[in-house]
Order: sequence, then structure tokens, then C-alpha cells
Amino acid sequence: MNKKLMIGIAALLTALFVFVPLGSATMRVAGAESTDLAKTAKAAIMLDADTGTVVFEKNVEDRLPIASMVKIMTLAIAFDEIDKRDIPLDTIVTVSENAASMGGSQAFLDANGAYRLDELLKSIVVASANDSCVAVAEYLYGSVDMFVAEMNERAKAWGMENTAFSNCTGLPKDGQYCCAKDVAVMFGKLMPHEEFFEYAKVWMYDFEHPSGRTTSLTNTNKLVRFYDGCDGGKTGYTDAARSCVTVTAKRGDTRLICCVIGAENSKTRNKEVSELLNYGFANYCTKTAVNVGDVVGSFPVANGKCGEIEAKAGESVKVFVKSSDNPDITTEHVVGTIKAPVKAGDVIGELTVKVDGNAYKTIPLVAASDCAKKGYKDIVDDFIDKW
Repeated sequence: MNKKLMIGIAALLTALFVFVPLGSATMRVAGAESTDLAKTAKAAIMLDADTGTVVFEKNVEDRLPIASMVKIMTLAIAFDEIDKRDIPLDTIVTVSENAASMGGSQAFLDANGAYRLDELLKSIVVASANDSCVAVAEYLYGSVDMFVAEMNERAKAWGMENTAFSNCTGLPKDGQYCCAKDVAVMFGKLMPHEEFFEYAKVWMYDFEHPSGRTTSLTNTNKLVRFYDGCDGGKTGYTDAARSCVTVTAKRGDTRLICCVIGAENSKTRNKEVSELLNYGFANYCTKTAVNVGDVVGSFPVANGKCGEIEAKAGESVKVFVKSSDNPDITTEHVVGTIKAPVKAGDVIGELTVKVDGNAYKTIPLVAASDCAKKGYKDIVDDFIDKW
């Protein structure tokens, strides 16, 4: 594909992208009218996981302690680094005296004990284990201080303007705060990691230590068992933060994220989160405009051995609307001159999703397969065939 077309596609992608992707600091508000939700919480937010559209907010930028929800950032960085460095999940981590000395929620790790990395991560997700957090932080960055510095760098990079981290556990420490909006951002960064959901659905299990003893761990997020569709989350509690939780739940094609900070107690917290999710699922729905990999059509390739090539959607596009709405969702595609050679995955055009005639989002169209350039013999054979 020529350079001018690629530049044009990039410009259109920038201009026509309507929703800010989850993980950014700015999210458009859809408008929840109810004032009867999250009554006791100091702050709350609920949004669509696919588009980042906010449907309820309360004091979303207030700087507050969030207790163990700090571990959302700890886990997001840990999983990200494991992926980037290609670290095997069965890697053995030696637990330091410092890690084993952590109080609060813990897996009761043995100092100098050798544990699998995935077991440490699982204990963080399920049981909010402070000792495992420190062990993972020290393994990945050499020290907790270095890991916390990375947490703050990530927060800055992700546009989390009302966040500062002082540790990787959420245990009370001066200078540490966050806000509901920023919690949603970092939770969005955690969600793409499949291991998180694998661990988050575990209700209870026995954590095995190298010495042979076991520690029974139970999921701190009761909603994974008692709320229909909830398959992940992170809780938190300290005297200063009170009861906090961020969860995600999916029904049909709709996935919501909900965060509550500073509820009176865990019972009230779970009740208010459930009411928010009920409101969201009752009043909003997700419609799929295009799925990643959907074939749009076949298009000629100049000087290509294959003659033509299929173009497919480079990503999915979902539209989040009120349940009472019935929008007209259409698509338009533009594919310029395609010149061989082409490799599968190369951008060869663009597809724009329109809602009620208005541009909603533009995504790249990519080549579904390779197409080699014709050689001299191919050109001669074509000439003979046409003679």
C-alpha cells in the first residue's frame, strides 16, 4: 500500500475515534439519572468495559485511601512485566525476610522459602496476600522501592492524575491515595490478562508451602460467588479507607466495571455494588458492530501473484447504548491501491462504523494472508496467457 494512503488512514483513525479507550484518564459520561445508588460510599464509578463509557459517577476525582485495591496496580504491572519479559509462570521465587514479615491479609509465606510465581500471584488475587505482593515486587524489580517507583510512573503514563503510591500492598502509609476514576483506569489495564480472571474465579483453595504445610485461602470478593456474571474483582479495607471494591461482571455481550470506595462495611459495599450493576444491566446494553477477523471483502493486488486478497477487521467495535435505544449501525470501508508484496496483518484500508449516520469509530482493515510480488516468469506467463 502506498505511503500517502497509510498517512491518510492514520489521520482518519485519529480524527474519527469517538470513545477514549479504557485505560485512559478521560471517559465520556453516558448519564445515569438515579441518585439512589451508592448512598453510603464516599466515591463510586460504573462504566462499560468495552467503550469506557461512564454510566454512573460519584465524587470520582476525590483523593481517598483505597486500601488493598492498590494491588490492582501491583497485579497489572506484574502481569505486564511477566508478558513483556516472557517469564515462565512456574519460575521459582525465593521469599525474603521482608516479604514474610508483612502483616494484614497474607498467605503466611516462609522466609527464604521457594515458591512458584503463579502461586504467589494467585494468592494476591484470591486472598489479597500482602506477603506475596512484596515477594513479587522484589522479584521483578529488585526492591519494593523500585517497584513503587514504577507504579507511580505507570500511573502518570496512564493519566491517573489523582493517584500516588507509597507501597505495593495498600497497607496504611502516608502519601498514598487514589480516586474512583483512576481505579477504573488501572483495573482496565489489568483486565486483558487472562490469568487474572483464571485466579479471580477461585473461591477457596489450599495454598501449599515448600515445608509441606498448607494455608486455606478464601476469595475476599464474595460477589464472584453471589452476583450473577461477576468473574473478577479486588476488595480492600482499612480503618481509613473503609470498605472498598472494584469488580467486573458480564451478562450477554455487556461487561461492566464498578468501583465503590469508602462504604460503611462489606455488607453495605456489596449491596451498593450489586445495585449499581443491576442498574447498569437493566438500562444499558452492548451491540457488536464488527468482530475482529470479520472479512469485509476481496480486493485486487497490483503485481501480486494471488490476484486479490481478503481484508478483515483489525479489531472489534462495540456500541454501548441505552436498552431502550435501537440505533442504526452501519459500516463503510475504504481500500486504496494495494501493491504486492503484502504480508498477513498489513494495514490495507480502513473501516468506519457509523451510528445513526454519524462516525462512531474507525479501525484498520488488514490483509488476511500473504501475497507475493510477481516475478519475471510470472509476468511472461501472464503475457502468454493473454496473447
